[in-house]
Amino acid sequence: MRKDDIVTLTGEKDACPSDRFSRRKFLGSAAVAAAGAAIAPRLIGQDKPEDRKVPAAPPDIKTNIDEVRGIPRVAASLPGKYPGKVVRVKTGANPVGKPIDGTRVRKELAAGMAALTGEKKPGKAWAQFVGPKDVVGIKVNPIGEKLLSTKPEVVDAVIEGLLAAGVKKENIVIWDRRLFQLTEAGFTGERFPGIRVLGTEMKGPNGKFYDEKGELWAKDNIDREALPYVAEVEQKYDAETLGYMINEGKASYFSKIVTDIVTKIVNVPILKNAGATTTCCLKNLSYGSISNTSRLHKLWMKSVVEPCAFPVLRDKVVLNVVDGLQACYDGGPGANPKFIYDANLLLLGTDPVAVDAVAHDIVVKERMARGVQQVDDPRRRSAAFLDLAAELGLGVADRGKITIDDITPA
Repeated sequence: MRKDDIVTLTGEKDACPSDRFSRRKFLGSAAVAAAGAAIAPRLIGQDKPEDRKVPAAPPDIKTNIDEVRGIPRVAASLPGKYPGKVVRVKTGANPVGKPIDGTRVRKELAAGMAALTGEKKPGKAWAQFVGPKDVVGIKVNPIGEKLLSTKPEVVDAVIEGLLAAGVKKENIVIWDRRLFQLTEAGFTGERFPGIRVLGTEMKGPNGKFYDEKGELWAKDNIDREALPYVAEVEQKYDAETLGYMINEGKASYFSKIVTDIVTKIVNVPILKNAGATTTCCLKNLSYGSISNTSRLHKLWMKSVVEPCAFPVLRDKVVLNVVDGLQACYDGGPGANPKFIYDANLLLLGTDPVAVDAVAHDIVVKERMARGVQQVDDPRRRSAAFLDLAAELGLGVADRGKITIDDITPA
């Protein structure tokens, strides 16, 4: 697909045809794009080397995290029903460049869910987390196009579980920040008929970020009424880049997908590196849910965690399913075919911190085995975000308190 292609939308009615999906206006449905629209250009600079570097220690940049520390938790708040528990599913072979066996993946995920929940029947296993009245958002990672994005076959397996638990098909939403990346990765209305595919950042029916009044088409896709994530750092954007950030300033606003549309979230990230660290559950949630993120690389260790402590994520994320069928040990978070390998894994857990800890160790072990780095990080600088997440009550980072249930489905 060409980088200069664009997504066109036909308007609010087509993008979000029913109030059951949103109480306020929301533009950005890939179901419209799938009807024949093309793809928007990739954000220039998204995969710059400086964006991949993780600072040795987070700078002392103040945020508003203390505003959410005292907000009461609910029964479903992270780390969820099974804190510190991770199920590691050894899957069948998934050679890079070859089709994924979707039927096999569905069986493997079902086996993983049984190991996590103790329920052998998929409907009962998934019913521990979702129900018929829920609108469930499946948060994928599509930035690596079809080469290194959440595999549609894994999402098929998740959808099968949701349906078994009684979730209505029209109440399932596949989502991420950028609609064009979802389309590039294969998440379209044609591929997933009857399923909503939503992105926060997009171009309008005129093929531009801005309407005839000079306002961003996506400006109403972020929730300016909900408590934003605020950090004392700013960055000026040119007009083109602003279309991907939506706003400047010190605030990052949450997408209305998470504030208004979904009631539960199933997080389905990719197993991959970002320099000497990893971007998995927490990063997929945080940077995928808020606006104005480019500036946040200056406080990476904080900003990949702290948005997850806000109730719109903390109280809605019920399950994490890491797609490790094919993984990346170097060159991430972008997709470089030289560093992608068939890891043949799925990781499951309600605790995103514990799952990220296991994922981090897997990636570091692979990097050491391939000579990318010589030793592990004894001072845990590359995994400092996990300690912060644990301190915020989002999960378990202490490896000694994490239990790993290894299974190999027949």
